[in-house]
Amino acid sequence: MIDFEGKKGFFFDLDGVVFDTEPQYTIFWGGQCKKYHPDLPGLENDIKGQTLSQIYDKYFNGELKKEQPLITDRLNEFEKNMHFEYIPGLQDFIKRIKSLGIRTAIVTSSNKIKMESVYRQHPEFKQLFDVILTSEDFKESKPSPDCYLTAAKYFGLQPDECVVFEDSFNGIKSGKSAKMMTIGLATTNPSDALKPLCDFVIGNYLDI
Repeated sequence: MIDFEGKKGFFFDLDGVVFDTEPQYTIFWGGQCKKYHPDLPGLENDIKGQTLSQIYDKYFNGELKKEQPLITDRLNEFEKNMHFEYIPGLQDFIKRIKSLGIRTAIVTSSNKIKMESVYRQHPEFKQLFDVILTSEDFKESKPSPDCYLTAAKYFGLQPDECVVFEDSFNGIKSGKSAKMMTIGLATTNPSDALKPLCDFVIGNYLDI
């Protein structure tokens, strides 16, 4: 049983936490990484949780910088056709915690263009959460704690009053660095790999 006593803000990453989209992104980035970085097998897994700018700066700079607009166009087109399916139990869980007065936020490395694709498929999405924070709202990307500290500041909360839900290693590091209770979802990485890094691990929201 997870003890949420005294917690006033619940912050959710998007991919792999709200929507079961990580397998789709693995396919997309797997193709791009194989094309541009065949010498780095598994790179598509290492970049999970990072913003597009961060990925570009680290892996698609220098001679590959000219490829960035092409990759962005491919990604935008890919996201237009993605399927955004909720992680089991998510909607009921959000409604339940909001009924208790807990504040909710999306804290994602995705950008506003990506979110427009989400809103088209799920018009109800904006009403589920009190605020939606995207990559444009943060100074630093995960694993920096900046994004989650920004969310806490938005609600006037202290870190020990907040709970972070994450699936990626970078995201979990971000939540823990912010000194917040961090719950890992075993949707992208195996439970055994997450357990040493976070406070609790769940398979989906039916487990809470």
